[in-house]
Amino acid sequence: MKKIFILLLACFLFFPRCGYHLRGTGSFLPSHIKKVRIPMFKNLTTRYELDLKLTRSVIDEFVIRGKVEVTTSEESSDAVLIGEIITFTVNPIAFAGREATDATADRYNITVRVKVSLRDLVKRKVIYSNPSYIYQEEYEVPPGTDFETVETEAVDRIAEKFARSVVITILEGF
Repeated sequence: MKKIFILLLACFLFFPRCGYHLRGTGSFLPSHIKKVRIPMFKNLTTRYELDLKLTRSVIDEFVIRGKVEVTTSEESSDAVLIGEIITFTVNPIAFAGREATDATADRYNITVRVKVSLRDLVKRKVIYSNPSYIYQEEYEVPPGTDFETVETEAVDRIAEKFARSVVITILEGF
């Protein structure tokens, strides 16, 4: 019994130091970064309001995670997250209809490519940078529905998932 207790105690002492942690519990950011400023992403695409949706979703994701405070103040921020939306494409990937002349697209793939960097304003260095962060998502357009409405809803969902992916990458180093 004493050997089992010692073995368990040794396991408890060893495993917390092995470097593994549950997703959502770690932090890749330096400890001095408490406030992050996230200005509006620059939109180099023709997609209307894509900059608003992606920026808002990234801000919301940082707030939800609660690891750092999001601020609008340049003076009080410890870091700044800069985003530049480089491309936004929508491509049909599946078609309904038997004849080539009747075929209409009913499934699409959206690809968003964003240049993202997080700069440490205290130590004046780049903490994270990805010049081509790519996020892809598929969506379906059911028969009889408006393509534009479905695409707008898909972009809203993609903005949320993109933000979650970027914030996890930045905060947890995945």
